[in-house]
Amino acid sequence: MRIPRVFTTQPLSAGGTIQLEVGVARHLTSVLRMVQGQNVILFDGRGGEYNAELICVKKGAARAKVGGFVDTERESPLKIELAIGIPRGERMDWIVQKATELGVTGIAPLFTERCEVKLNAERLEKKTRHWQQVAVSACEQCQRNTLPVIQPAVSLERYLSTTNEGLKLVLHHRSSQRLDEMRNQNNHVTLLVGPEGGLSEREISLANSTGFSPLSIGPRVLRTETAPLAAISIIQSLWGDMG
Repeated sequence: MRIPRVFTTQPLSAGGTIQLEVGVARHLTSVLRMVQGQNVILFDGRGGEYNAELICVKKGAARAKVGGFVDTERESPLKIELAIGIPRGERMDWIVQKATELGVTGIAPLFTERCEVKLNAERLEKKTRHWQQVAVSACEQCQRNTLPVIQPAVSLERYLSTTNEGLKLVLHHRSSQRLDEMRNQNNHVTLLVGPEGGLSEREISLANSTGFSPLSIGPRVLRTETAPLAAISIIQSLWGDMG
């Protein structure tokens, strides 16, 4: 069996012991049926990972002895932030999961003109925590040791007023500008994508006025859960660590 990778919110140090979080312990003991003496890999999102051994295992509870630190990173040299209008249903979960696997460093959920998702403050906070956990699970699977940050959802206007770093791209199918025609001398790319129905003409104009360049990734109109992942893959292939 492959050694399970486990994220913990607790700071790790070689030689220490930790009581694993309840959800993690339950998964290890009840789902994977792990027992005392078996090995896991721990990471705390600050970079690198630790070999560890389960030293006390009970139903729904586990302690681990933290072993040596392994200075292993699987991060792209290119920092990519995905800003996306919140789509309906479970599409956002899919986008967060796959964007994490593709190496994004941050995801900014946005309320836009055509966004049909309505959330009060309590539900929005719950959703944000859920999306962060989706990212955690994706990191455990794809072996990243640094977590992407899921930002609190804000309006598109507010987001644009605070974004000023690196190459900024707004994706819409009416553009003729392609990625392979662009030159990028930045190590930071922000990709803006609309929800179902895309961004409005006003929103695209607003993005252009704040330094976003229009971008097309081909002649076909892609779904909101497909378009950002295709664009991120191309960006990583051109300027990052894929390909």
